Amino acid sequence: MNYQGKTIWITGASSGIGEAFARAFYKEGANLILSSRREDALLEVKDSLGGDTENVKIITLDLTDTETFTMKAKEAIGTFGQIDVLINNGGISQRSMVLESEMSTYRRLMEVNYFGAVGLTKEVLPHMVERQSGHIIVTSSVAGKIGTKFRSGYAASKHAVQGFFNSLRQEMYEHNIAVTLLCPGFIKTNISKNALTGDGSKFGEMGDAHSKAMTADEMVAKVMPKIKAQKEEIYVTGFKEGLAIWVQRISPTLLNKILKNQKVT
Repeated sequence: MNYQGKTIWITGASSGIGEAFARAFYKEGANLILSSRREDALLEVKDSLGGDTENVKIITLDLTDTETFTMKAKEAIGTFGQIDVLINNGGISQRSMVLESEMSTYRRLMEVNYFGAVGLTKEVLPHMVERQSGHIIVTSSVAGKIGTKFRSGYAASKHAVQGFFNSLRQEMYEHNIAVTLLCPGFIKTNISKNALTGDGSKFGEMGDAHSKAMTADEMVAKVMPKIKAQKEEIYVTGFKEGLAIWVQRISPTLLNKILKNQKVT
């Protein structure tokens, strides 16, 4: 896949994996549309790309405000005339036990991680179907395959993401639209700092596993060849997360025995 002149719309582009994708696709010569809630942070990302950024546009977007999606999608399509790749990357994590987690926290996790991705995709899909071309990429997680302590709502939202986009893929084959689920393990970003606690406040700490993990740029460098090949599911994990996925396939009972004694951060 040659991205020169193609248009890539990235949500959650103000930091972490989204920012790393912006750098990678900018180097490929793509037109970029960067979205998140914070315009100031998006401007910083744009400025950090260096050189000519006429092909980089900003559209602020709150993934919980689904009523704005129709207008935002029209704006995005009109910016460069088309959307070739939509990267649903915006999301939020969780660090709290079920007994201490409020329903409002669970609802926010689902609104951002699941309904945000689904709603925006539904607005872009008719445009891609009309053109009989497109690529939908969704940042899921190893948590979309395995549930662990302190992440019940996060894991639930990512399991839902997996189910929806696996189903969507089946419907899009006839329209020449690819659907890729990206399933990272621990990545060194601020996701744990911004994770929700039981009452919805920010966790505010960098977990040990995240602090020792690969950076977002390292992760994106690993997955770009697979994204270009439009792979349907991409895993990028450390040894432990990769082993956990393998063990679950062989023996879910064994994995549960291992996980119940693990310290999860």
